[in-house]
Formats: sequence, structure tokens, C-alpha cells
Amino acid sequence: MGRAPWQGTPQSDEDDAAIADAMERTDIAHLADRVFTSLSGGERARASLARVLAQQATIVLLDEPTAALDLRHQEDVMRLARQLARDGVAVVVVVHDLSLAAAYADRVAVMSKGRLVTAGAPGEVLTEQLVEEVYGTPVRIVPDPTTGAPLIVPVRS
Repeated sequence: MGRAPWQGTPQSDEDDAAIADAMERTDIAHLADRVFTSLSGGERARASLARVLAQQATIVLLDEPTAALDLRHQEDVMRLARQLARDGVAVVVVVHDLSLAAAYADRVAVMSKGRLVTAGAPGEVLTEQLVEEVYGTPVRIVPDPTTGAPLIVPVRS
């Protein structure tokens, strides 16, 4: 289905290669013989992402692409989005995990009640005060010991 936009065009000659590459990049090549409805939630999410990648679009919009994924695949998906951006693809990712956004995004936009609150570099935008105000829960923001990216940690009593 990801190659449907290219049906009947010269680019359709690249279908098999584009599909194989997308399945490999999303770690689902081993699921090629399975029916979509037989896949787990995480496998379906990765198959849907593969469908997007197979389109080879210059703009990619991903809405909660890490939902239902285990930790490894969450990181894989975000690294893949980051690589697409490095390759010149415009990538917009909607995620609720602020630490994931901070680790991989060039810019983050924080929304509340359907309105943009602020946007900018993760280290500038994601402050304890702002996150507490928008999400209504106290947090601590600490630098990732490896990358320095902000890690948002809820304060638990």
C-alpha cells in the first residue's frame, strides 16, 4: 500500500526495492508473510511506518509512532526519524514522551488545549516550570549523562 502513489509511474519500477528497504529499516522483514491483522500492536505500528517509508516522500508526518512499541523499537523509530531529517526529509513527529522528543528533535513545540504554548530548541523550551504548568504535574529536568539532552522525570511522592 505504501507504493500506491507511484502506481502507473516510472517510479513503480522501484517498488520491490523500496518495500524491502522500508521493511528492513523498521525491523519487520521477518513478518513479510504474515497478514496485517495477525500482527501485534507494535508490529502493526512498525508495518504502518514501513508503509510510510516505502512512499519515499519528502515530507513525513508521524503521529505517535512510538505508541505500543517496546523500548528498543521506540528508540529505533526515533533514530530513523532523525536519519530521515539528516537525509533532507522534512519530519514532523507528534509524541507525548517529552524525553524522546528532547533526545531526537531539533525543535519542539509544546501545545496545551489545542494551542501552541511555545516552540524552540528542546533545551530552551522544556523547562520544569513550563512542563509543570502545561502537564499539571511536578517534574525535574536533568541532562542525559551521555548526550546532555533534557530528561524529564516526574516527581513522585
